[in-house]
Amino acid sequence: MNIANILKSEISRVARKEVRTELQSVKKSSATYRSDIAALKRRIADLERLVKQLSKGGAKKAEAVGAQDESGTVARFSGKGLAAQRKRLGLSAADFGKLIGVSGASIYLWEEGKTRPRSTHMPGIAAVRGMGKKEAREALL
Repeated sequence: MNIANILKSEISRVARKEVRTELQSVKKSSATYRSDIAALKRRIADLERLVKQLSKGGAKKAEAVGAQDESGTVARFSGKGLAAQRKRLGLSAADFGKLIGVSGASIYLWEEGKTRPRSTHMPGIAAVRGMGKKEAREALL
């Protein structure tokens, strides 16, 4: 019986040694995968933070609307620029709207950035952009 117990304990010892070497490679792979997953999670968090910053910044900036006129040039629009142009000419929103062919409320909404002019209004806006104070007053009469 003594030989059987010795043989049994030796087989158990060799089996444990084999299992230990196999598990060591699995543990190493598992640790590598965990670190890769953690790095990916950090990268996702950074990208989500960046998207959030860009979406906030994009909403705050005055956006330009492009529309091509007959000559093929792109006319840009910004509400702040329209307000500055109207003030430079010394016109009310209603008078400025008469020059372009829209209401004063439309001018107000464009300046506030709540709406944008249609592409059909862009040539009128571009024409007013080239006017001086006297020309604007004469055009209103």
